[in-house]
Formats: sequence, structure tokens, C-alpha cells
Amino acid sequence: MSHEGGMSLRGKTLFITGASRGIGLAIGLKAARDGANVAVAAKTTAPHPRLEGTIHTAAAAIEAAGGQALALAVDVRDEAQVEAALTATAARFGGVDIVVNNASAIALTGTTATDMKRFDLMHQINARGTYLVSKLAIPHLERAANPHILMLSPPLDMQERWFAPHLAYSMAKFGMSLCVLGLAGELRGRGIAVNALWPRTTIATAAVRNLLGGDALMRASRTPEILADAAHRIFLKPARDFTGRFLIDDTFLAKEGVTEFSSYRVTQGVPLAPDFFVPESSPPPPHALD
Repeated sequence: MSHEGGMSLRGKTLFITGASRGIGLAIGLKAARDGANVAVAAKTTAPHPRLEGTIHTAAAAIEAAGGQALALAVDVRDEAQVEAALTATAARFGGVDIVVNNASAIALTGTTATDMKRFDLMHQINARGTYLVSKLAIPHLERAANPHILMLSPPLDMQERWFAPHLAYSMAKFGMSLCVLGLAGELRGRGIAVNALWPRTTIATAAVRNLLGGDALMRASRTPEILADAAHRIFLKPARDFTGRFLIDDTFLAKEGVTEFSSYRVTQGVPLAPDFFVPESSPPPPHALD
């Protein structure tokens, strides 16, 4: 396997925020099956009644899948914790190759219904957390052979309809995407790729069940594996060439030759629910929603 891309993430080290469950964990498990090292950087250290998974259960699952894991209690709002976690990851595994900014907070409230504590939380985790983790990871990534930063954030489709219903959340989420736009350009000359990945449909996670639509929306969702498979392919791309992209999961996978999407459905035969922020200029690939 060459240093620039390749077919496997064996021996690569991933630092994934919010990896105790859901999309972050799925990305970690996919890499672990290659024999990758995964730092689970998340806040959940003890079981929560409505949220399955802790950093410890995630680490155990990653090791069971064939990877090496490091469970790290990290609040991405805390600079010292993030710095210490990245240092610990590099010390344990010899470096950091890939950073996944997945940690996110969501509240789909209108402006008068959004209290400032919740506004601050979303901005501190989504926009500022992504900025902080990326900033502190740069010195580690500069030493990697094929370094990637990936944000789980939407294309910068500046439409009123994305902001009007839940301005505070949209601002915070688009803040993550602004980090992609800026860092891709800032780091291009240093060979560090920075990209965004976003799902066309809702994804079956605890957030969807608890905050958005309960079990009915879960059945109309795809599984986190679609994002894990897309992220895996992104990380194998040569970082010097593949950067500054705002990717929609199924469109990217279709370009990569994937033609079968039904296995990603939670429930066959139920129409898929569209996610927020997917531009009209990005129609689904042929038969992807069949």
C-alpha cells in the first residue's frame, strides 16, 4: 500500500469526536475492520437512560471488530481536554492520520423558543468544537502520510429555507461547513485534506429517535453504515488531491461505483425521509431511493 491513499486503513489512527454511538461509532467500526487504531473522543463515560453507548462500550466494540481503541473522555468545548486527548492518541499509536469532527448538538427550535444556553451549547460543540479539534490536530496531521479531516456537516447551500425553521442550529451546523471551506484552502499546501460528508436521508441514530421523529422516522431512515462506507472511501483518497469537497453520501458512493443502496435502509419498502440541508442541485443517483 502506498503512502498516498490505498485500499485499507490498516495501521492508520483515527481521532473521532462523538464516537460513543451512532455515526461516529459506525465510522470507527468500519476503520477497525481494516485494523485501524481509533481514539473514541466523547463525553459519555457512564450509561445514559436514553442514549446507548459510552466511550468504553465503543472502545470494546472497536477492538472486537479488529482495531485498537483508546477511550478518551473529551468535552470538545474544553481546549485542555482536546489537547490532552490528541497528545494521548499520538503517544499511544505513534501519530494521528485522520480526524472526524462528528460531535454535534441539535435543537430544532425557532428563535424566540431557543434559550441562549442552548444556542451557546450548539455553537460551542458544532462550530467552535470543530474549529478547536481541527486546529489542535494540525501539528499531528502534518506528520501523517495521507492526512484527512472530515466534518459531518452540510453543503454550504445558503437558502432561507434551511435557516428559517431553526436558525440557531443551522448557524452552528453551517459553522462546521465554514471550517471545511476555510481549512481546505488553508491546509491545501500542507497536503491535509478537509472535506464534509452529509446524508441525503435521515440516519437512524439516538438523536433521530429522541429529538426528531421517534420510531416512525427511524423506519424511514438509512443506517449509519452508509456514512461509514462513504467516510472510509474518503480516507483512502490521496489527501493532496481530494479536498474541499462537500459530499452527499449516496451521490459520492454512486460515483465510487456503488449501485446497491437498499441494504442501508432500516425498513425495506418505507419511503426514505429527506435530511435537512441537501441542495436541490444534488438529486439522488439513479435508483438510490427505490
